[in-house]
Order: sequence, then C-alpha cells, then structure tokens
Amino acid sequence: MSIERLKHHLSGTFLVAAREVREQFRDWRVIVPIIILTLFFPVLMNYTANRLVNFVQQYDAPIIGERLIPFLLMVVGFFPMSISLVIALESFVGEKERLTIEPLLCTPLSDTQLYFGKLLASLTPPLLASYLGISVYLIGVIYRVGWRADPLFVLQIFILATMQALVMVSGSVVISSQTTSVRAANLLASFIIIPMALLLQAESALMFWGRYNALWWVAIGLLIIAGLLIRSGLAQFRREELLEREMDTLNLRWIWRTFWRFFKGEGHSLWGWWRSEVLQSGRKALFPSGLTVFVLLLGGYVGASQAKVFVLPAEYIQEYWNSSEIVSRLGGLQLLPTYTVGLVWFQNLRAIFLASLGGFFTFGVLGMLVLLLPFALIGYFMASLAQVGISPWLFLGAFILPHATLEVPAILLAGGAILRMGAAFATPARGQTVGEAWLKALSDWAKVIIGLVMPLLLAAALVEMLVTPRLAFWLMSR
Repeated sequence: MSIERLKHHLSGTFLVAAREVREQFRDWRVIVPIIILTLFFPVLMNYTANRLVNFVQQYDAPIIGERLIPFLLMVVGFFPMSISLVIALESFVGEKERLTIEPLLCTPLSDTQLYFGKLLASLTPPLLASYLGISVYLIGVIYRVGWRADPLFVLQIFILATMQALVMVSGSVVISSQTTSVRAANLLASFIIIPMALLLQAESALMFWGRYNALWWVAIGLLIIAGLLIRSGLAQFRREELLEREMDTLNLRWIWRTFWRFFKGEGHSLWGWWRSEVLQSGRKALFPSGLTVFVLLLGGYVGASQAKVFVLPAEYIQEYWNSSEIVSRLGGLQLLPTYTVGLVWFQNLRAIFLASLGGFFTFGVLGMLVLLLPFALIGYFMASLAQVGISPWLFLGAFILPHATLEVPAILLAGGAILRMGAAFATPARGQTVGEAWLKALSDWAKVIIGLVMPLLLAAALVEMLVTPRLAFWLMSR
C-alpha cells in the first residue's frame, strides 16, 4: 500500500471515528453516569485499601495489604470499561434501530474504513474512563495510604487495561455488527464480560503471589485475541447484509440439514465417506497440526522449567523410584488398578472435547492450552527425575512412549482440527453465510474426531493398558 493510499484510508477511518466520538459525548445520559461511576469507584477502592491496611497491620500481616493494593488498582481500571461497553455494543445495531446508519453506509468509504472508524470511536470512552479511574486511584492511595507504585508496574497496569479494553471493545463491535437488536447485543455481551472477569481473577492470583512478570504474557495473549477478534469482525462485516438483516431466527432443522450435508459430503458408503471426506479433512488439519507440535513442545519446556521452582524432595523420588512396589505392581499389571480400556479412552476423549469446546470460543487458543497440560506434566517429571540422577528417558520409554506413538498423532490431528475450527471465525466465508461457514468448520472437526482421533485414542488405550505395563515391568526389573 502506497503512502497516499494509506493516508486516504486513515483519513476516512478518522473521519468516521471523529463523527462517532462527537455523537457519544453529546449524549449526557451516557457520558455523565460513566464519569460519575468512574470517579466514585476509585474513591471507594481508596477507602477500602486504607481500612484494609490498617486492619492487617494490627495482626502484623502487612504483605496482605501490599498485595491487595495493586489488585485494587487493576480492578479500578477494569470496571469503567465494563460500564462503558454499552457504547461499543450500540456501534452498529444501535444506529440501525435509530435509523441513522443508512446515510453512513451510503458514503464512498470502504467497509474497512467504516469498521475501524467505529472500532476506534468505541474504544475511546472505555480507555479514557479506565485511565481516569487508575489515575484517581493512584493519587488517592499515595496520599491516604502512602503506597507508591513502581513506574514499571504502573506502565504494566496501563498496558493491561489497554489490552483488556481492546479485547472487550473488539468483541462488542463484532456482536453489534452481527445482531439485529440492541437487546440481543446486550445479552450476548455476557460472553465478553464473564470471560474477562474470570481473567481478572487469574490476574489477581498472579498478583497475590507476586509474579508480576507473568502479567506481560497475559498482555501478549490479550493482544493476540484482540487481533483475531478484529480480523473476525472484518471478515464477517458486509454493509449490505447489515441493512438486509431484519430478524435472526433459530432454525434447528436448517442447522441440522446444513451440518449433515457438509458432514456426509460425497461419500455413499462408510468406506467411501472415510476415504473421500475424513482423509480430506485430515489433510486440511495437517498444516495447523504443525503449530500444535510447537505448542506441545513449548508445554514440555515450560513444565521442565518449573521443576526448579517447585522442587520435589530428592529423598521421596529416590525412595519411590527404587521401591519394589512399582515392579511388583507392574508384574501384576496393576499400575492402574481401577482403570479399564474404556475408562482410559473416555478420559482422553473428554480432554479432547473440553479442548474443542474451549477452542471454539477462543479461536483455538484455550484448546491449545488444554492439550499442552499433559506435556507440561511430562516435562516436569522428566526434569525432576534428572535432578536426582535418574534417567528421564527410562521414564519416558517405560511409561509414556508405547501408547504415545498412537496418542500423540491423535492429539496433533485434534489440535489441527481445533485450530481450523477456531480460524473459521476469522476467515472470510466466500460464497457462504457466516452460519454456513461455521457449520462447515464444525463438520470438518467432527469428521477428523470421529474418523481419525477416536480410533487412534481407542488403540492407544488398548496399548496403554495391555502393552505399556509389560514393557515398563521389563525395563524396571532389569
């Protein structure tokens, strides 16, 4: 893109954003409550911090107050964003209900300029409210409590607040551009506010433990999700559909017929379906499976690095590893006495479905986190064994490798299918509606899971229960 084209594109975007911001600040019924609540909440948190610090000092526990004050700072930045989120939710559908969007859509501006202009305008009030709340809280806590924040930590909080606002506003604009009423948009906003509130709890846990460096990774993750949300909104935004869509109806019969048409494909028999449809969907999942390999290796590395942080007692490892109990239980094939092949298969499938469910709502991100957890545990135990002089490769070869030869390919295929399903939200649906594109991605995921992953996991469960204990017994008794 040339410099002139970039200037023209940005001028159109800022033109839309300036118009929207002027309209927002003219409506006192929206701005005044936001300002009042933004100023009142930091004052309330200052009062809370002051009382709490005085209380914990009576019991000689100042560290609780020291850790709670930064947490309240983050909360003060979050709540104004959630309050002013209504502006982003009304960015498209609100104007449609007020019959003021037609002149805007008839302008020669491109869809990208319209979308980014609305996004910037919707981002302005939440960010201003968040920055104002954080500043008021910081000033108050300095004078009332005497607590001064490290400048790097203040920068970190401002960056986190910016990333959270970007994610929430990006998601809200996507909702506003795809719904037909403000009421529906407000109801769907819970899918944004609730996950962000849960993230706030996770961030609070990191802050209470004093692991502030981990918050940088949270900010990076939020930036990635915001980018995916913006990409998804642009891919699905069409101005002509915005005017044509009058009422969304839930047609379960159409949903099932469309899904079955994509799922069945051109297969006329079970073998023909597996050969033509399942293998084709599996080939499509191969490229994102390469990214899954990187994620799983990263999980193993992260788990191994934690062995130096959460150290297992060397005496316990040596005693348990060298005990005759392992060999005797392996000899009797009782390493997993309460497990059966069906139960192991069910446990693995449950993890896959949980990862798929999380990946469906997070562009595959949460699904990858679920899949890497077992590899993080394996890396942790291998590093812990290496620290006390026990060969980690013996542990890997005896207890993991036999069934992992089947289980790992199944996980890679499942991870690739989850990433493709999540990427469907951010991929333009050429010649298809948004619903059809989502159903096609869901059918591809179902074909990979049913036709490839489930048989591989069943074979892995058989090997895990029948072969792995015997091989482990042979290696451990040498």
